Amino acid sequence: MDARCRSTKPTTVKAKPTTKTVDGDSTKASDALALPLYITNAVFFTLFFSVVYYLLSRWREKIRNSVPLHFVTPSEIISLLALVASFVYLIGFFGIDFVQSLFLRPSGDVWTTDEDDERSIVKDDSRKVPCGAALDSSVPHQVPSPVLSVPKSVDPLPVPIKLNEEDEEIVKSVVVGTTPSYSLEAKLGDCGRAAAIRREALQRITSKSLSGLPLDGFDYASILGQCCEMPIGYVQIPVGIAGPLLLDGREFSVPMATTEGCLVASTNRGCKAIHLSGGANSVLLKDGMTRAPVVRFATAKRAAQLKMFLEEPENFETLALVFNKSSRFARLQNIKCAIAGKNLYTRFSCSTGDAMGMNMVSKGVQNVLDFLQEDFPDMDVIGISGNFCSDKKPAAVNWIEGRGKSVVCEAVIKGDVVRKVLKTNVEALVELNMLKNLAGSAMAGALGGFNAHASNIVTAIYIATGQDPAQNVESSHCITMMEAVNDGRDLHVSVTMPSIEVGTVGGGTQLASQSACLNLLGVKGANRESPGSNSRLLATIVAGSVLAGELSLMAALAAGQLVKSHLKYNRSSRDIASVSSS
Repeated sequence: MDARCRSTKPTTVKAKPTTKTVDGDSTKASDALALPLYITNAVFFTLFFSVVYYLLSRWREKIRNSVPLHFVTPSEIISLLALVASFVYLIGFFGIDFVQSLFLRPSGDVWTTDEDDERSIVKDDSRKVPCGAALDSSVPHQVPSPVLSVPKSVDPLPVPIKLNEEDEEIVKSVVVGTTPSYSLEAKLGDCGRAAAIRREALQRITSKSLSGLPLDGFDYASILGQCCEMPIGYVQIPVGIAGPLLLDGREFSVPMATTEGCLVASTNRGCKAIHLSGGANSVLLKDGMTRAPVVRFATAKRAAQLKMFLEEPENFETLALVFNKSSRFARLQNIKCAIAGKNLYTRFSCSTGDAMGMNMVSKGVQNVLDFLQEDFPDMDVIGISGNFCSDKKPAAVNWIEGRGKSVVCEAVIKGDVVRKVLKTNVEALVELNMLKNLAGSAMAGALGGFNAHASNIVTAIYIATGQDPAQNVESSHCITMMEAVNDGRDLHVSVTMPSIEVGTVGGGTQLASQSACLNLLGVKGANRESPGSNSRLLATIVAGSVLAGELSLMAALAAGQLVKSHLKYNRSSRDIASVSSS
C-alpha cells in the first residue's frame, strides 16, 4: 500500500461555517413582488438605463450652456432618486453572488472549471437544510397510464452516506472549496474513507444521486497513483466465459467482460466449431513495443545527419547499450526514421518482457535522447512521442510494421461442423468474407479493419484482464481470410493481427478481479523462467478468440441469423415504463 494511505492519524480539515434556514425554507426578496419576476427585472432595467441616458443628456446640455451642474431641476431630482433606487435593486438582485465570489473563492490550487466554481458559489437548498432532509431520496409512486407514452426519467435525490462529525466537516470543506478533492487521500491517509467523502461531497455539489454506483468492496489503495485518480466508486461489468478454446493443443476458458448480448454466446459457438475441428494453431511473428519521439533542427540537412547516424549498423550496438540500461527486460530491436522538413521522427522498437511496455520503452528512448544530445547539442526535443509510434490511433505504420505482438491464427473447420454447428455452408462463408471483409472494407477505405468485429472480442478480453481498453484501436487491426480447402469440403479460416498490445504485469493487471481472469488463462504475472512468454501467450489467446468470434458472426450473417439472435439475446423483455417508474 502506498505510504500516503498508511497514515495512522488523519488530518482534520475545518470547514467554513454555513448559514442554515429554518425548516430548509429559503425566502427571497423577490417572493414579495406582486408582478412576475421577469417583468419586474425588465422594468428596473429599463428605468435604470433610461434615467442614465436622460441625466447624461441634461448634463451635456448644461455644459454647453455654461450652467453649473449642481443646479438641478425637480425632474432631475426625481431622475436621481430613480437612478439610485434602480441601482440598489439591480445590485441586490444580481450582484450579491458576484461580490461573494470575490472574497469567498476557493484556493488557487483546486482543479476546477468555471462551471465547477459556479456550483461551489451558488447555495442551493440541499446545502441549507440538514443533510438527511436535503438528501431524501423518496420518490412518490407513479401509476402507469393506460395510454402509450414515453416515460419520463426520474432522477432520484442523492442518498446520504452516514458520516461522523469529523467526516461531515471535511465534506463541507470540500463542498465550499477550501479542501481540494484530489488531496483527500494524502490528507486522510485512508483511501477508502477519502473515496466515501469525495462521493458525498460530489452528491451535494451536483444534487445528483450516485446510489447505483457501488462504493464498498473495493481496495482503493491498490489503484492509488497507478490506475485511477479521485475515485468515487467502481463500475460493475459482467464477465462471461467462452470456450474451451482449443489453441495450439491447449484448452483455454476465455473471460470476456462486456455488456453486449450475444457476444459471449457467439464467441462460444466459434470455440465449439474450432474444437470439433481439431483446434486452431497460432504463430507469433513479432514482439516489440514502439515509441517515436520528434526532434527538430535548424536545417533539414542537420536532421538528415542524425537520421543517417541512427540507421548506421555500426552505431546500433552503442545505442542499444544506452537504451537497455533502463530495464532488465527492455532490449532494443531496431530504429526507423522519417523526416518531415527539418523535423526527425525516430521509431524505437524493443522487447518488454511480460509488461505491455509503454513506460519501459519511453525510459529507454529518454536515455538515448540524452546520449545523442552530447553529439547533437543543436537537437531540440519537441516531444517524447511524435505519433509515429503510433499509440491508440489507427495508423498504417502499425498495420505494416506491427506494434506489440504480431500474431497469425488459423484453423480448418470441417464441412460437417460448418453445416451442423454454424448452420451454413463453406461456399457461402467464403463468398461473404470476400464481399464483406475484403471488398466492403476496401470500399469504405478501412485501415486495418478487414474483419467482421475483431474489436468486440479484443475489448471484452482487455477489460477482463486489465489491459488498456483504449489500445483496442490498433490491437483490433485484423484481416480475416476464408478459403475452401480439401476439394471445397472444408473451410480454412485465419486472422492476422499485427499489433496486439498486451501485458500480464503492471497497470490494471494487478487488480484482484483482473488478476483472477489472468490466472484463469494461466498467464498471471511475470514468467521468471521465460520472461515475456506469458504476455505472448495472452496475445495468441486474444487472436484465437478473435478467430472464434469472426467465424461465428460470419456464419450468422451468411445464415441470416444476426437480427433474430440479437432480438432474442440483446433485448430486455422487461416493461421499460414500469422499470423507470419504480
